[in-house]
Amino acid sequence: MFNGERIAERPLRWGMVGGGRTSGVGYKHRTGAQRDNIYQLVAGAFDVDPERGREFGVNLGVAPERCYKDYKEMFAEEAKREDGIEVVTIATPNGTHYEITMAALEAGLHVICEKPLTFTVKEAEEIKVKAEEKGKIVGVTYGYAGYPIISQMRSMIEQGLLGEIRMVDLRYTHGFNATDDAEKKSGAQSWRIDPKVAGPSFVLGDLSTHTYYLSQFIMPQMKIKQLLCDRQSFISSRAPLEDNAYVLMRYENGAVGRLWTSSVNAGSMEAQVIRIVGSKASLEWRDTSCNELIYEVQGKPAQVFVRGNDYLDDSALEYERLGALHQEGLSDSWANIYLKIAQAIVAKEKNDEVALSKITYPDINAGIDGVRWVENCVRSAESGAVWVDFE
Repeated sequence: MFNGERIAERPLRWGMVGGGRTSGVGYKHRTGAQRDNIYQLVAGAFDVDPERGREFGVNLGVAPERCYKDYKEMFAEEAKREDGIEVVTIATPNGTHYEITMAALEAGLHVICEKPLTFTVKEAEEIKVKAEEKGKIVGVTYGYAGYPIISQMRSMIEQGLLGEIRMVDLRYTHGFNATDDAEKKSGAQSWRIDPKVAGPSFVLGDLSTHTYYLSQFIMPQMKIKQLLCDRQSFISSRAPLEDNAYVLMRYENGAVGRLWTSSVNAGSMEAQVIRIVGSKASLEWRDTSCNELIYEVQGKPAQVFVRGNDYLDDSALEYERLGALHQEGLSDSWANIYLKIAQAIVAKEKNDEVALSKITYPDINAGIDGVRWVENCVRSAESGAVWVDFE
C-alpha cells in the first residue's frame, strides 16, 4: 500500500506547457502530479494567450516571473536557474507534441506527454532516440492504467488463470459529440476534429488509444498480427476524421478481438469496457465500476474481486491508497501514473537500470505503439476497411 512517503529527498521541480484555464486535461495532470508531494509546480507556459496564462499560473501559486509566454522562453530561462525545472508536462494539442517534446529533451528535461505522442511512428521513434541520447524518461499519460484492478488483471493472466486467451472485447464510447454543438461550445473540442492539429484521427487517437494501451498492459504477450478498421463521420463536418470506428483484430496466437470507439454513442455514460475471454475463464472490467473485477470460471458462479483486499496480487496492492471499502477513482489512477513516472525518473537519475526495469508505466515504447495502432487503423480504413498487417 502506498501511504505518501517520499521517494526522493525533495519534490521534482516541474513545469507545464499548456493545461491552462480552458484546458480539458490540465487539472487531471495537476491533481495527479501534486497528490503525493512528488512534483512541485514551479513554472509554466500555460496558455497561447500569455497574459491569461500568467494570470492563471499566479492563481496556481507559480511566481509571476516563471509564468512564460511560450515553451521556448520557459526552457531557455529555466536552464539559467540553479533551481530550474527538471521535468515538464506537455498538455497541448496533438500537433505540437513532437516539436515541444524534442525541445524539452534537448534542454535536458524529462517529459510527460499527452497522448497520442505524435502524428507518426517515425516522429515517435525520433523522440525515443533523442531520449536515449539525453538519458531522459518520456512518459505518456494513459491515465486509466493506474487503477490497481488493471494490475490484478495482468497478474491473473500471467498466472494462467484464464487459460489460453481466445477473445478480446474492448470499448471506449460516449455520446457527448452526438451533435455538432460540442464544436461550437468548446475550443478544446474544435481542434480535435482539425486534421492539421489533431492528426489523422479523432476518436481512434483521442479515445481508443487508452483502451488499446490497457489491453497491451494487461496482456503484454498478446501481439496483433492483422487488423481491419471501419470508421465513420456521422457528423459530416468532422470528415475526414471519424467520430465512430470499429476495429477487428487478429493476434499472433490465433486469438481474435474487436474494439468499438465512439463519441456519438448518444446517452452513453459507460465509457470503457474490457473483457478478456480465455479457454478456462473470463475477466471483465468497466471504468464505471473501476474498483471491481468480474472473474467468471466456466461451470462456476461468477466472482467479484474488489480493490484493496488482501486476496489480490501484490502488484494490485502496491499502489493501493485508501484501503478496501473506500472508493478510488480516476484522480487516484492519474496519481499512480505520475508516481510511477517519478519513480522511473529517480531510477534513471541514479543510473539504476535494475529498478527502472521493474517499474511498469506508459513509457516511450507505449507511446510509439499507440501511434502505430492509429497509423494501422487509418491505413486500413482509407484502403476501404480491409485487413492490413500490423506494422
